[in-house]
Amino acid sequence: MRPGLPAACLALVTSRRQLSPGARTMRDEWVALDAFLDDALEARVDVIQIREPDVDSGMLCKQVEGLVRRASTSGVRIVVNDRADVALASGAHGVHLPARGLPPVRLRSLMPEAIVGRSMHKDDLPDETGLDYLLFGTVFASRSKPGLKPAGLEALAEVSARSSIPVLAIGGITPARVGACLDAGATGVAAIGAFLPPGRSPDAMGVAVAVQAFRKALSRIC
Repeated sequence: MRPGLPAACLALVTSRRQLSPGARTMRDEWVALDAFLDDALEARVDVIQIREPDVDSGMLCKQVEGLVRRASTSGVRIVVNDRADVALASGAHGVHLPARGLPPVRLRSLMPEAIVGRSMHKDDLPDETGLDYLLFGTVFASRSKPGLKPAGLEALAEVSARSSIPVLAIGGITPARVGACLDAGATGVAAIGAFLPPGRSPDAMGVAVAVQAFRKALSRIC
């Protein structure tokens, strides 16, 4: 049986450039990201989604492998955005597919125990065969996707009502907005900006403070 996601799931999505915009080298970015993710492990976020699309497979695999090793006693699941090869080679817990990514059933022969999710940006449900969750957004305006019109809570509610698997909300998600997402049927949330150190984005709180605030907001469905 695949492990799936916990109830009231809280996911952190990485963006090393938003985390350390003043870094001079990729090495500096990764040093900052590793420290940030160690804080996320200590705070016990449920899922860390590694989304670094511009990093070559070799370097990404090395970094994910190290994170998976550090996460081994924490219970935190590590999923890799899009790169099934990296997820497989690094021992990650799963793969997060983009909206137009590979059919999830193609991953099951290679990673039968993997957590597999998919992004969706419209209210047209994908084939859910082989999927463990959907990541729907952007629900609210987001600095990470400035050109994408927010889908809104009504669209989130429509998707949640029609989906047979858990739906996580993403896009402009803050602790103050969690209640509205839960009311719309989401079973968890994902964010980038709220977890960043204060000053990195308007909603940035730092990992420890953000996890505590999100947990309190999500506690009604725990």
